Amino acid sequence: MPAYAVVNVREIVECPEMTEYRARVQATLDLHGGRFLVRGGELEVREGEWQPERLVVIEFPSMEHARAWYDSPEYQAIVGLRTRNSRTDFLLVEGFRR
Repeated sequence: MPAYAVVNVREIVECPEMTEYRARVQATLDLHGGRFLVRGGELEVREGEWQPERLVVIEFPSMEHARAWYDSPEYQAIVGLRTRNSRTDFLLVEGFRR
């Protein structure tokens, strides 16, 4: 069953560390079958009060893959580049089979 990392980037500081994070994150995803589905495109709120700033959605083959990616030494080596320079809401959620 697929799983997703859903991230609302509420605030971001554009700096060399964020440039480095963006340059390195794909390689960490590749190790765990992750792929970007949404990476900051235009969004439009139609209902409710949630006002996401910049939305990122990453798909994984399973929740186990998503957890393994987030906890991996490769991702943990770069996650501080992002967390020091942004404020995010970050969750992993299990999808469903069609």
